[in-house]
Amino acid sequence: MTYLRSCLLGAALVLAGCGVGQTGHQAPVQVTVTRDLGAVTVREVQTKSGAKLGALLRGQPSGQHWVNGVAAGAETTVHGGDRVWADVAPAGARTPAVVGSFPEPFLHGIDGKRLPVRIECADARGPACRQVGDRLAAFEVPAARGGLQTARAPETLRVLVGPWPALRLDPAANALEHGPRASGVYARMAPGGHTIAVLTAAGRTARTLGAGSGLVAAIKRPDERPVWVVTGTDAAGVASAGRAFKEGTLDHRLAVAVSGDLPVVLPAGR
Repeated sequence: MTYLRSCLLGAALVLAGCGVGQTGHQAPVQVTVTRDLGAVTVREVQTKSGAKLGALLRGQPSGQHWVNGVAAGAETTVHGGDRVWADVAPAGARTPAVVGSFPEPFLHGIDGKRLPVRIECADARGPACRQVGDRLAAFEVPAARGGLQTARAPETLRVLVGPWPALRLDPAANALEHGPRASGVYARMAPGGHTIAVLTAAGRTARTLGAGSGLVAAIKRPDERPVWVVTGTDAAGVASAGRAFKEGTLDHRLAVAVSGDLPVVLPAGR
């Protein structure tokens, strides 16, 4: 652990002074280095770079890397304004998309391309739907808002809002019923939507959340854009998840469960 921490700190120092490809007109790139699935923040720095991710994170031990909340490899080009999150953790389920870089990917998009955003709500007039729209609007992210859709929208970032029985019919969201190997999320929704299992890094159930509980998560299937889910066991749980859809609550988290408006660490025992 001492060696790992030293490597991480060394990598962070490289990040702090790298200046790779810096140009005055680019917005800063925010780089966060953590360990243990975001449990400990090692360093946060800003740089300006059009570099490949591998060059930007030169010298860092292997782990998972996300650019604007989407898993990225060494050859990914980092653009001005992007948020890079690098984490070193014990081997576990691969997490293709995370919520911990909010307001990304909505603000600067993916691979340098800003994408249209659509909020799909079980109740388009409900408080959670409005909350999600207002939070995105605060970052000047325009988003269409309407009911749940069944049509595939490959170049759109979708945010699904509603109780789980309404959202589980979406093919991407449904992965939340099948554990982290399928969804990349350390929580599992019961098919009936009445409970949320909080899972350990090994995928075992550590506790079960009941009435009034919610979940904010991002799911990405191969060759598709990430789909965000703001859901709950009931109307109160969806409302709690809607209130959790904000930068301070989502920072450096793979996903966020909420119980009585209190964030629940995912995975458990992190």
